[in-house]
Amino acid sequence: LIAEQQKLLRLLEEQLRLARLRKFGARSEKLPFQGELFDEAELEVSLEEVEKELAEAEPKKPRKRHTKADGFDENLPRIQVHLELDAEEKAGARKTFFSKVKEELDIVPAQARVIEYWQEKAVFDTEDGSQQVKAAPRPAHPLGKCLASVQLLAWILVAKYADALPLYRLEGILKRHGGRISRTTMANWIIRLDDVFKPLINLLREQQLNADYLQADETRLQVLKESGKSAQSDKWMWVIRGGPPDRPAVL
Repeated sequence: LIAEQQKLLRLLEEQLRLARLRKFGARSEKLPFQGELFDEAELEVSLEEVEKELAEAEPKKPRKRHTKADGFDENLPRIQVHLELDAEEKAGARKTFFSKVKEELDIVPAQARVIEYWQEKAVFDTEDGSQQVKAAPRPAHPLGKCLASVQLLAWILVAKYADALPLYRLEGILKRHGGRISRTTMANWIIRLDDVFKPLINLLREQQLNADYLQADETRLQVLKESGKSAQSDKWMWVIRGGPPDRPAVL
């Protein structure tokens, strides 16, 4: 009995340590166990085994029914693949029909392409004997003369700020698809987009200030190569959430 209790205690301590690590652990890439991040699949399996072992050691409680963790949105577009019998296999059959036997979540991998804009121009003769050229209007671009399409700029922003992919990784991804775009160029695009999004950011800030309170999270950053500052000096970044309950805004 004592041995079983000690085993249960060790499992509980390990689960508590993992829970604290997940909730309060540092997010810096300077962690001593940074290499383990590449073993994410193995770690998840190990954690699942610990949880199963802990569940066996603990007193059994009535299990609550819950939905499966894996799945997909029912509103996703669907394609049907019909698996047909050949003529010999269905020869003599009274009728044939299809029944759905399986569903799979599919994804279309990213593809790089080049958009070429060909501008039509018309030449007109004027009364004074000269010629006048009229060209079809070009679509407006947020950065003017820029090598990137609007879709590529959106992809870079989402990958960097929503998926936490640094620019050097995006540089490698684009290179594999045939696009040679340096991280410096992408950084300049992001900086120039600050003026483009300024009106939207101002509207979001006004939306936040219409609420009764704001929620803020502070992160300390170390900024290198800044004029008038040492390399060890700190800066701060705030994530602020606010606005009406039905229309929250995050900056």
